[in-house]
Amino acid sequence: MTDSYYLISDLHIGGDEQLGHVDFLEELLSFLRMLETTDEDAELIINGDAFGLWEFTDLDGLDKFDALVDRYPELFEQLRATGGQVPITLIPGNHDYELAAYSEYVDRLAEFNVTLRQEISITRDVGDYVVYIEHGMQRDSNNQIPDFGNPYANPPGYFVNRQITSRAGRLSGRGKFNWLKDIQAVTPMTQIPAWMVSNYFYREMSPWLRYVSAPFLFLFNIGFLYILAFGLDAVGLWSLPMDLVERFLELFGPVGMLVDLLLTANLAITVVLILVAIPLYVLGRDVRKTLWRFGIDRPEDRSSTGETYLDGARAVFASDPEIAVFVYGHTHRPSVTEVADRVVVNTGTWLKRLRRVEPVFGVLPPVFYSWYQLNYVRVSATEDGGVAVDYEVVEKPAPNEETWFQRLVTRAPKREDQIPSRTVVRPTSDPVPAAVGGSDQESG
Repeated sequence: MTDSYYLISDLHIGGDEQLGHVDFLEELLSFLRMLETTDEDAELIINGDAFGLWEFTDLDGLDKFDALVDRYPELFEQLRATGGQVPITLIPGNHDYELAAYSEYVDRLAEFNVTLRQEISITRDVGDYVVYIEHGMQRDSNNQIPDFGNPYANPPGYFVNRQITSRAGRLSGRGKFNWLKDIQAVTPMTQIPAWMVSNYFYREMSPWLRYVSAPFLFLFNIGFLYILAFGLDAVGLWSLPMDLVERFLELFGPVGMLVDLLLTANLAITVVLILVAIPLYVLGRDVRKTLWRFGIDRPEDRSSTGETYLDGARAVFASDPEIAVFVYGHTHRPSVTEVADRVVVNTGTWLKRLRRVEPVFGVLPPVFYSWYQLNYVRVSATEDGGVAVDYEVVEKPAPNEETWFQRLVTRAPKREDQIPSRTVVRPTSDPVPAAVGGSDQESG
């Protein structure tokens, strides 16, 4: 019996132009070399989205696989070497769903000692219990594939990906900064508009325009109070606040006069923005209601991603009391969560990750700080009859891509990894009853 299972997912290797760059290639090769030399009776399982086949728009069928082999020869040779010592099993995700639809992929991957299982989920025995493994797209209404294995059963996410993600890969190199290619790192997808506005303001906007507008955006909150004081004075209700502001600014001479000028200009701009915002708000509400009628952007679909998968795990546990570990990926959010005396594991992603940080003052766009959280999960049986889940981090420094202006207006976020390095469960009771869950839109 296999002693331990190593699990990784969501590598998303491959794609058009800029999407083809793999930031973590050296770390992945080192991980595979480590497995090649292990003394354990182990198996490596890649639970979906190993490749970005959806991201190839100029190639069809097995030509995509040929392109992968030609572009990453060192990776495929290392897969061959590692697979000669340790079994490697791959199940399809949504981004490499074609692997499930064409039997030819089984033979092609076998050439590199990778066993392709064209199934939506698999199980493995670990001691006296079972590990259930899936990618997770079947629990995401935008990416679920009811007719799994049908080459034409592409979900809505496929068409969105080809129109947005793949196009971003082709256009990314044209920007002042090569940032569009990181669109796959934006989760949930509802953050994409804010991410694009942020990158336009901090990276693509003409510098003179950015720095001319910055003082007005910096002083927006103060300007709002200035407007309130001005309004109270203008209607004759209370002149004291305005008098205090003017006396205070007079203390600073020419500098105070400049600030007063900026506040006055900000007052005029704010009034114009408010007048424009009112009809736009009404229009936005009407557009949102229309989207809801068509089943798009439903409020209930923006519920917690984690709860959707915990509900799915509870249903799986209830279906088979021997299942002790539920493993999934897809959402790019690594986690290890105990559910009663069982455990739910998200294998995360090896792609770059982004964290949204709001500016400390003003109404500037948010800043998306980038970092890596490369990891793998090891599942094994313990000597006392339990099941151990080891969460291992592969160190990779953050790319530090933020500009000095982005760092000036925000506080850099601190990494708070709350995933325990080891979790041991010993199932002794009946599994938790299944709960009714919603859909999950926050996926990759």
